[in-house]
Amino acid sequence: MTYQPHLIEPHWIEQWQANPPDVASPHPSPYYVLEMFPYPSGQLHVGHVRNYTIGDCIARFKQMTGHRVLHPFGFDAFGLPAENAAIKHGVSPHDWTNRNMATMTQQLKRLGIGYNWHRPLATCDPAYYRHNQWLFLELYRRGLVERRKGWVNWDPVDETVLANEQVIDGKGWRSNAVVEKREIEQWYIKITDYADELLAGLDRLPHWPERVKTMQRHWIGKRTGTHVIFQHPTLSISVFTTRPDTLFGVVAIVLSPEHEAIGPLLQANPHAPDRRARIADMQRQAIDPSQTGGADMQIVSLDATVTHPLTQQAIPVYVSDYVSTAFGSGALMAVPAHDERDFRFATHTGLPIIPVVTHPEHDTLPMLQPGTLIHSGPYTGMTSHDATLAINSDLQAQGAGGVTVTYRLKDWLISRQRYWGTPIPMAYTPEGTPIPIPDDQLPVLLPTDVKFGQGNPLDTSPSFATVSLNGQLCQRETDTMDTFVDSSWYFLRFADPTCAEQPCRPDVVAPWLPVAHYIGGIEHAILHLLYARFMTKVFRDLGLVSIDEPFERLVCQGMVIKEGAKMSKSLGNVVEPGPIIDTYGADTLRVFILFGAPVERDLEWSMSGIDGAHRFLNRLWRVVTDPQPATDTPTITKQVHATIKAVTRDIDQLGFNTAIARLMELVNTLTQHGSTPESRDQLVRLLAPFAPMMAQELWHRLGHRDWVHAAPFPTHDEALLVEHEVTIVVQINGKTRDTIRVDKGSDATTIETLARKSERGGRFVKEIAVKKVIVVPDKLINFVGGPL
Repeated sequence: MTYQPHLIEPHWIEQWQANPPDVASPHPSPYYVLEMFPYPSGQLHVGHVRNYTIGDCIARFKQMTGHRVLHPFGFDAFGLPAENAAIKHGVSPHDWTNRNMATMTQQLKRLGIGYNWHRPLATCDPAYYRHNQWLFLELYRRGLVERRKGWVNWDPVDETVLANEQVIDGKGWRSNAVVEKREIEQWYIKITDYADELLAGLDRLPHWPERVKTMQRHWIGKRTGTHVIFQHPTLSISVFTTRPDTLFGVVAIVLSPEHEAIGPLLQANPHAPDRRARIADMQRQAIDPSQTGGADMQIVSLDATVTHPLTQQAIPVYVSDYVSTAFGSGALMAVPAHDERDFRFATHTGLPIIPVVTHPEHDTLPMLQPGTLIHSGPYTGMTSHDATLAINSDLQAQGAGGVTVTYRLKDWLISRQRYWGTPIPMAYTPEGTPIPIPDDQLPVLLPTDVKFGQGNPLDTSPSFATVSLNGQLCQRETDTMDTFVDSSWYFLRFADPTCAEQPCRPDVVAPWLPVAHYIGGIEHAILHLLYARFMTKVFRDLGLVSIDEPFERLVCQGMVIKEGAKMSKSLGNVVEPGPIIDTYGADTLRVFILFGAPVERDLEWSMSGIDGAHRFLNRLWRVVTDPQPATDTPTITKQVHATIKAVTRDIDQLGFNTAIARLMELVNTLTQHGSTPESRDQLVRLLAPFAPMMAQELWHRLGHRDWVHAAPFPTHDEALLVEHEVTIVVQINGKTRDTIRVDKGSDATTIETLARKSERGGRFVKEIAVKKVIVVPDKLINFVGGPL
């Protein structure tokens, strides 16, 4: 009769796999629970397990509360690690990925995760990535995909370009290599067409963490300001500023190293070769505008000037690494008296510093606050606000600028010069004109006759090189898609995994959308989560879904940390679940993870915590399998119903740690005072979302022959929780001397009588001459008086 998880768990896992839940048929209460699907790296660690356990607990609870739950699983299977493994170990990315997916699937099944395993998904499956290609062509036909030349982020280790969102602190998000800048032609998805809608939609997501919404707002970076056009005989340079009131303090125009005006401005310069070399050195460096502008800033003078639109003065033009194309137009007007980085720039170059705004409370340069204009021609004496309005009006009248809106968000660069990804379904005519692959030739399959090791492997494939289109031999596009394209819509495919003609059918996916609970790390706030929101709006505009936002409630779980550091393979501090499960059982690991910390906080790995969870499950096992007769049935019944109420509320609020604490208290009571058949039945059902395999075994031992998760979650009887008695505080001259129990709602006379008769309180009352009695119903009685 002892708890033996190594015998119990494999049996029930096998039974569940043989009898998967039905989610295909209609149901009045559909509920979609999803964890961010993983990359098939080959081995899970307990950091991963936390994510999946949280989702499984929610899914099982919702199933027991009357919902038909969709809880699918799959793999984000394309990506560079598989390709790097092919290079290192001489295996194909396909074989490496499939082997890892098989390993991880078995690990997840051993955890007792109740996924709908009959709906698997792998993004490297041609049946999936065919729809990536279909989407690309649809967006191309609608003008939302374009190929253009521009400066890109180049990862020198992974040998591929990266989207802006994939450059973290100037380094590649996977390789951690310092990113370089290169100017090449690439494919872009025009996510900027949806910038305003992406920004406004954040206000309609009440169940998302505020920090995620703040990060997305910052990344979209909508700013209203002024564009100012500075003229050169051969070109014009547009500058964005939020401080047009400082326009008369401009001492230079500073360009980012990638700005397209640099070449034309250098054409007539005898020192152009040397300056181009210095600028090229800047271009190769990753630019993080928040970190540059210090003592080590790089500056190159172009020996050229542009004309100030209001003063007609000649303004010198420079190039510096403290200006980035990620903000505004990639050009700024240097106003050193009123901007900290411009102040440092002017100090470096010896340019004048001209104050044009003054404020009575601020006289230190640079002076950043708005105030009253000085040295500003016709605008002198105006407030910054009034001057801004006037300058915008005058610029617009002259055709030299005016009010404008800019975004930090740039179009989504999706080209990747690697093999293990979705081939971009385009080709090029002999004249170099892009031409789409017809829909009836999809999917464009990855070839197998490639060589790995240097550059883009698709360029080495003889079978992939050409395709006949419209009677002419065309060169295939050899770039593949950013793997974030795969994950930007996979949650929609899960809801309709068999549709062949298009990614999904509106009537099939509609009952499941939006995803009710989406669980994953906050590190995806401006990568996957932004792309998923964008693609959902694209699907809506294609008529495939009717929702605007993909995820109703976003849960960002904390990390699992060990010895103060995040658990990760790179740090060598991971704990694999296998040995823990072999010794203690998967249910113990699940209970530890759910009990150890609130969902949103970091969880400290602890073997003592594992031991504690295992002891709790052993105590619960004994309560059910070796029951002792109840010695106080009414008290036990009342605590059971109080526990049901609290646990239900806690799970709804994702308070799994407090819910398990309630179960621990109940188990202690049932251990000390015995249990009833009803209390044991309810205890097992309460346990089921947290420790499903143990709960299933106990459910059968109680005589049931169905699935415990098909049984209803217990509901409490509120009448049993109504307090018929209350505790009254007895005070003497405001000082507490005793407490008494009285019927709830007792009148003042009854309370006074009982207080005077109480053993301690009555004694203190007899020691004073009572002058006044104050009664607060159901709370306290205070005898006020003096000495006898």
